[in-house]
Amino acid sequence: MDSSERTTTVVNARLVTPGGVRSGWLRVRAGRITALDSGPAPDDGGKRVDAGGRWVLPGTVDIHVHGGAGAAFTDADPERAMRVVEFNRVRGVTTMLGGLVSAAPSDTLDQIAALAELCDSGELAGIYLEGPFIARARCGAHDPDLLREPDPSEFDRMLKAGRGHVRMVTLAPELPGALALVRAAVDSGVVAAVGHTEADYEQTRAAFDAGATVATHLYNQMGPLHHRDPGPVAAALNDERVTVELINDGVHVHPGAAQLVFDAAGSDRVALVTDAMSATGLDDGEYRLGGLRVTVRGGRATVTDTGALASSTIVLPQAVRRAVEHVGGVDIEAATRAATATPARALGLDRSGIGALTPGNRADLAIVDSEFEVVDVMRGGSWVNRP
Repeated sequence: MDSSERTTTVVNARLVTPGGVRSGWLRVRAGRITALDSGPAPDDGGKRVDAGGRWVLPGTVDIHVHGGAGAAFTDADPERAMRVVEFNRVRGVTTMLGGLVSAAPSDTLDQIAALAELCDSGELAGIYLEGPFIARARCGAHDPDLLREPDPSEFDRMLKAGRGHVRMVTLAPELPGALALVRAAVDSGVVAAVGHTEADYEQTRAAFDAGATVATHLYNQMGPLHHRDPGPVAAALNDERVTVELINDGVHVHPGAAQLVFDAAGSDRVALVTDAMSATGLDDGEYRLGGLRVTVRGGRATVTDTGALASSTIVLPQAVRRAVEHVGGVDIEAATRAATATPARALGLDRSGIGALTPGNRADLAIVDSEFEVVDVMRGGSWVNRP
């Protein structure tokens, strides 16, 4: 019998559920959560796994990640992309998008086609296009020579290459044709995100009114928050329709600024992301992100030629830990929600039973200890890192 078909009950657990933390048990069968409750678990004769009083979280959901373990989604190679997936999965990331960066049109189509294979097999939840329709002045770790104005025809070719798996695209709303592309994306079932932008407050609000619902890594590569020129940061925080991404690695955003985001938007609208690159999990050194050279020192990644921040080198459960330990007012329930239910809902993945410990949902979970180190991971009812 396949392990996902057996009944497994996780006992002696501190379950982080939508209704709060409860000490109790959780039962899994046929890849789904069938029941959970407080107190001792009734004996049904199935397999029992003792969590030892540890936290049991939903498997985390990273909607903005580019690589890890020396591989990147831009490699246009399903096997190398799968290395990124497996590296993250054993570390508690059970759902992720394959994130691409700006590239030449033909290269982008090859990359999308390669990732679509892993989407077909269910290894990836979709494809994320960060660019190429972004601002040169806010390109960050994107090659400015590869940036382009929004082009409906090119976007349509991207969608066709993705075979229905493109889930999100980031663009700068001030560019010519950007609002039309936002509408085209939304009409195609793709989430439109605002980022890498020089837009002011009004231009950003226009993008949200056109249907954009995500702010890409808030604060980074956009105009700063200013009391006379509030820009995209205030526009996103003020709009209840918008989910704001936050790279909580201790490098991209100061804990005080992260607290401001949680206080203003709440964990129902904050999506913790990593924006992680191929260097994640490896030593300091020289790497590549798309076509750019990146230097990693002390875990901090910068574009070698410009010094601009270039992605992070963390996995998502580390962002949860940092939120609880360093961001004021954020407890484990809020931090967990920001790494699970909120990103899942932002992309409609919650409709597939992803993002919460709830009966009927897919049995994705991570058992973590008091130091927030991942001990065990289950995806779809099967343990990832145990027989």
